[in-house]
Amino acid sequence: MSDTEPHSLHSNDSGPSSATNPSNAALPPGPRGLPILGSTLSIVRDPLEFVESAKQYGDIVSYEAYGTEFALVYDPHAVEAILVSRSDEFEKGDFETDFGELIAPDGIAFTEGQRWRRQRTLLQSSFTPNRIHAVADGMVAEANRLVDDWDDGDEIALRDALSTYTLRVLARTLFDLPLDGERIATVTRAAAAVNKYASPQRLAIGSFLPSWIPDRAEREYETAMADLEALITELVTERRQTDATGDDLLSVLARAEYPDGSRLSADEIRDQLVTFLFAGHETTATALAVACWLLAGNSSVRAELESELAAVCNDRNPTIGDRAHLEYTEAVLKEAMRLYPPVTGIYREPLAETVLSGYRIPTGMTLQLSVYGIHRDERWWADPETFRPERWLADTERPEYAYFPFGGGPRHCLGMRFAMVELQLALAALARRVEFSRLVETLEPSLGVTLDPGPLETRVENR
Repeated sequence: MSDTEPHSLHSNDSGPSSATNPSNAALPPGPRGLPILGSTLSIVRDPLEFVESAKQYGDIVSYEAYGTEFALVYDPHAVEAILVSRSDEFEKGDFETDFGELIAPDGIAFTEGQRWRRQRTLLQSSFTPNRIHAVADGMVAEANRLVDDWDDGDEIALRDALSTYTLRVLARTLFDLPLDGERIATVTRAAAAVNKYASPQRLAIGSFLPSWIPDRAEREYETAMADLEALITELVTERRQTDATGDDLLSVLARAEYPDGSRLSADEIRDQLVTFLFAGHETTATALAVACWLLAGNSSVRAELESELAAVCNDRNPTIGDRAHLEYTEAVLKEAMRLYPPVTGIYREPLAETVLSGYRIPTGMTLQLSVYGIHRDERWWADPETFRPERWLADTERPEYAYFPFGGGPRHCLGMRFAMVELQLALAALARRVEFSRLVETLEPSLGVTLDPGPLETRVENR
């Protein structure tokens, strides 16, 4: 039997169950895979294709990989239960916190319980609407700075160029410190090393080989993270030697106190900064790069966007006050993140054996909420493989969690509002001044901690 041959009927029970007796429910169906390896080889070959092919088993699909029991979740109602209405029944779990150990174990993305709540309360002051509005002009200024460095006809790798842009925005708005040249290279090297080290291919090798066997990806990761830690230490030292009274994130962390009078440890400060450097630049750069690349291949969408920008901005830069009127610009970005969500899956584990969409979920099973799979489900999206921004302007009913690029519930992405403002203003600023043409016609993403769309080679044409 092949790894993707179904051995159970498709489940039609898409609603989350709150049954109190899991022993009466069956385990989710799924691919049997190979002895010992399970579905590991299928995931290594093409992780996104595996997610798509596994849909044939139903809305909850169990499989084994990397020596772990997983359940893919394709049911938006079940996602809502896990992230929102029954969120207290689930936790991050070992699989996701293992990623945290690679990046920032004390960062807000990976802590739990009271510790996480204390961090969330402390950090959310840096992401209020007033704070974001105050830095919006800086986001546009950095987009213009990027375009100023391009000549008509230049060939650029969109992913790399926009990674530089998002790092500069973070430096300017969250840290109020210069981050350029070698400092930017340090962050991008670390992000690339983590994605490579946490790729499905590397995970497959690591789950079956002894830890003492030499591993080039591991050495590159350790070197890059050591360089990043040194940079963070340097940034914190600079801030403490100058002025830590500002409202940027670095100043908030440097002087922060919890209600009981305790302060953040050096490790906590480091890990919060690392978390926001990764989460704030990798995912945003990916979303913006993909949106620009998709625009480059669709003249009618590009014409509609230009029409909106001409009506709203005319010959001036976009401002925070324009956001409500840049509806099509926002639709382009939402559609890009629907097709290519930077975070393709969210992981949770049940605190106790439970029932989900009619299936028994035992303790220790890792739930993989498939952002990528649900975003491309034809039940919720007509012609789901097609780039159609106008779908966001129609009054279409679908489950709330048929789209969740920023997660949801109490642990939704803290920087969601910041990211959407940045994406919308940056795309408007870039599209006003330049047009991209594709040098490569196919987008072939790979998967690490986040989705990597590849370099996205394009040519710049001034407008």
